[in-house]
Amino acid sequence: MNILCIADEEDRGLWDYYRSEKLKDVDLIISCGDLDPDYLQFLVTVKGCPLLYVHGNHDEKYAVKPPLGCICIEDSIYNFRGVRILGLGGSLRYKPGEHMYSEREMRRRISRLGARLMITGGFDILVTHAPARGYGDQDDLPHQGFSCFNTLLEKYHPAYMLHGHVHKSYGNFIRERNHPSGTVLINACEKAMITVSEDQHPERGKTGSPLYDLYIRMKKDTDW
Repeated sequence: MNILCIADEEDRGLWDYYRSEKLKDVDLIISCGDLDPDYLQFLVTVKGCPLLYVHGNHDEKYAVKPPLGCICIEDSIYNFRGVRILGLGGSLRYKPGEHMYSEREMRRRISRLGARLMITGGFDILVTHAPARGYGDQDDLPHQGFSCFNTLLEKYHPAYMLHGHVHKSYGNFIRERNHPSGTVLINACEKAMITVSEDQHPERGKTGSPLYDLYIRMKKDTDW
């Protein structure tokens, strides 16, 4: 499964100079936040595959102009062809505003997902806007990551964590990092492509959670 990951900066090659062959092998698009809603609407329209998104700290405009045709996965787990995708957008709070959270508030968001994570048997991809603390973040408050993301990765060991928030232009940019949990961390600034192999997620309907597996097996192919 090929996933196009995007964040923070619109790619002119996909918008102003779009050609269909640029997305021909893409199965799913995931936005990690801080992108123009018109850009997301354009991509989901021309490609015709699902586009999942979380909010960045500059996405207050989505409240009045959401990206139509796209799927918000904030505080939820979205299952795409057997891949369980958890969304936790926003950044560390550095001023009043939406989509910003203290460390304690983000921990509370994760805690509220406990029952759902038990039902799904975990998740395979974590989608955030901010990085995990100490892994691709910066020392200034607006661009620090969340420590509780490290705890989440160490508990569930997902295959990937996708994030944005730290731009290429900030210096010392690294696209891919390895986390001690075994998770591969991807900074999706502008765009990145990942390929999720079958051995990186449970077979459809075989997560080991009986209730969730029954639900997944009952879903129609058109739901995927």
